[in-house]
Amino acid sequence: MANTFTQIHIHTVFAVQNRMSLINALWQNQLYMYITSIIQKHGHKVLAIGGMPDHIHILFGFRPTQALSNLMQEVKRDSSEWINKEKLTMGKFSWQEGYGAFSYSKSHISQVANYIETQSEHHKKRSFIEEYKKILQDFDIQYDEQYIFKPIE
Repeated sequence: MANTFTQIHIHTVFAVQNRMSLINALWQNQLYMYITSIIQKHGHKVLAIGGMPDHIHILFGFRPTQALSNLMQEVKRDSSEWINKEKLTMGKFSWQEGYGAFSYSKSHISQVANYIETQSEHHKKRSFIEEYKKILQDFDIQYDEQYIFKPIE
C-alpha cells in the first residue's frame, strides 16, 4: 500500500486444547519454526516466540494487510495440522479456541521479547492462568472467568 506507514507490534498468547502439556521439548523448536514460517508467509516479522508445554507466546511486527483474526486462525489451524500429520502427539492435537492479542510500542519490544524467551523462569513463580490474568489486568481488559482458557478436564 503506497503511502501507508505503520509500526504495529503484537504479542499473542494461545493454549493447547484443555491446557494439556503436549508440546514436547524434542520438537518444540520445529513447531516454533513452522509457526514463524506461517507468519512470515504473510509479510509479518516474528520478533520472539516461546512458551511452555501447554501454551505459546509470539511477538511479531504486524502488517495491516491482513486481519489479525485471520492470521491467528491460519497459525493455529496449519500448526495443528502439521503436528497431527507428523504424529508428534498421541491422539489428535488441537489448540484451544481463542487467543489473547496485545499491542506494544517499539520501546517495549526488547522487554516483551525477553519475557517470551524466558517463559520457563516465569512459570517457576506463576501458573499460566495467573500469568494470563495478569496480562489482562495490566491492559485493563475486562474478562469473564468462564471465558479464560479452559482448564484441564
